[in-house]
Amino acid sequence: MQQDKHPSYHPVVFRDRSAGYAFLTRSTASSEQTIQWDDGETYPVIDVEISAESHPFFTGKARAGAPSRMLPTHGRS
Repeated sequence: MQQDKHPSYHPVVFRDRSAGYAFLTRSTASSEQTIQWDDGETYPVIDVEISAESHPFFTGKARAGAPSRMLPTHGRS
């Protein structure tokens, strides 16, 4: 494998600002901001607006959509 053709793959913390949730993973993404993690190490942190912790589909808080409103119109129960 040629080392100079591949991006740096390193530990990064992704932080969901709306849910107050953060997780450590590996990524090629980088950031100037850093955060001290639970293990005492400092990692780059990338703030995201939505993640599985705050998205209604993944949390089970999604509303019923158009199909449930259309059932009575089409004579189905």
